[in-house]
Amino acid sequence: MNLANIIDGHPDESVALMFRGRPTTYGELRADVDRLRGGMASLGIESGDCVAFMCGNGPHFVVAYLAALGLGAVVAPLNPLSPAPELEAEIAAISAKAVVIEQLSAATWGNVDHDRVPSVETVITTEAHDHGGPVDSVHLDDLLRAEPVDRIEVEPDHLAVMIFTSGTAGSPKAAMLTHNNLLSSIEQSLSNPDAATADDVIYGVLPLFHIFGLNIVLGLGLRVGATIVLVQRFDPLTATETIRDRGVTIVPGAPSMWTAFAHFDELAPDTFATVRRALSGASRLPIPVAERMKERFGVEILEGYGLTEASPTVTTQVGHVVRPGSVGRALDGVEVRLVNNGNTDALVGDVGEIWVRGDNVFAGYFENPEATAAVLTDDGWLKTGDLAICDDEGNMYLVDRAKDLVIVSGFNVFPAEVEEVLAHHPDVAEAGVVGVPHPHTGEAVRAFVVTIEGADVDEETLIEHCLDHLARYKCPNKIMFVNDLPRNASGKLVRRNLADAMAAG
Repeated sequence: MNLANIIDGHPDESVALMFRGRPTTYGELRADVDRLRGGMASLGIESGDCVAFMCGNGPHFVVAYLAALGLGAVVAPLNPLSPAPELEAEIAAISAKAVVIEQLSAATWGNVDHDRVPSVETVITTEAHDHGGPVDSVHLDDLLRAEPVDRIEVEPDHLAVMIFTSGTAGSPKAAMLTHNNLLSSIEQSLSNPDAATADDVIYGVLPLFHIFGLNIVLGLGLRVGATIVLVQRFDPLTATETIRDRGVTIVPGAPSMWTAFAHFDELAPDTFATVRRALSGASRLPIPVAERMKERFGVEILEGYGLTEASPTVTTQVGHVVRPGSVGRALDGVEVRLVNNGNTDALVGDVGEIWVRGDNVFAGYFENPEATAAVLTDDGWLKTGDLAICDDEGNMYLVDRAKDLVIVSGFNVFPAEVEEVLAHHPDVAEAGVVGVPHPHTGEAVRAFVVTIEGADVDEETLIEHCLDHLARYKCPNKIMFVNDLPRNASGKLVRRNLADAMAAG
């Protein structure tokens, strides 16, 4: 087997990708992938090697992704807009042998301290000029002139992708997803035969470095032979023009996207006339947004639930009666339990932690057996750390995220990571971080800071400090200066008290 096989069997003339008005057919895509696979092989990239991607949504990402998988290499898609220190840490953690970068991330790569990423031997660029610094740099178009090499077959448990995630607890770590994990998740989603077909046109604005965009938009779309319209940045007006002009039939997105559409008063009632499937995931969709989309445009948004460690989909409303506020039922082939504090199944209507089991469940966290053991049981259950209730028809309703995880536009933000960055500022004595409701991103990051005696630092300075070291979505949108932080008897920060105090004004 090989995940890269998903592009086989579709008519050569069918359009696979649409990017900036230029179509790429399945025949062209297969030819490009075959040649780039040969080009990557000529660089010495082989089975088991890790290749990091710093690319936005575009054909280069897709071709390089499938080419690397076809060699048995492991792809690590990174956020191309992350600051250099964060990317340095991630590339070093996975010992990437090569890095694929595009114009979007070229300046950031230029700021990377190459001594901190010693495993990188080659930089593959999508631009004509050299961004490689002290390591070898090669242009992707040059690699596309190579002689094709055969795709290799791999075992089901062969590692395909590593995606950095905060997981259910702790700082970001690389979740290991195998070829079988990713293919199983695709087939589980397709257990509903109307989920997607070759006739569909899918709106691809979800970032491909996120598991939702990578395996559901891209992977599932290519598997059925659909057309994927790749978009690098979301703008509601441009999006609606694209949806209308391209005849888009499936629109997957995060709640922030649907919120933008719902409150765009200038949109005509028939804006989404071609759309037959509107999907929402990554975080809870506010019920008023779903109601407004249905009232204004006749669009019924179907929610689902998933996480990186489940490749990602666990439940969906596709194929079921829509219950407001529900994230649907478990996919065929996916087992779900709600477990209470006594490690027994919660009763219908009672809150429990979501446990998941199936071929879609990941292989663990890279070189982190302790973190893996904390979330995977001996009999294969993934303890998600998310809390939910279930009704007597099997519909699941999310209640809250366990512990203190903050979800910003579908991306995990672990408070400890932000607190550590704040604490590194010379004027900060300690910091506490919590999530607060936000109308557009679901949640936003709020920080409470205790400064050192005599410090003269303001909110703007500390936010700029965070932006220098963290991706923008992880940075606080507001910082409050306090005299002290709430701690328990053992001295551990009690973040819940910060949230409660804020809610109480």
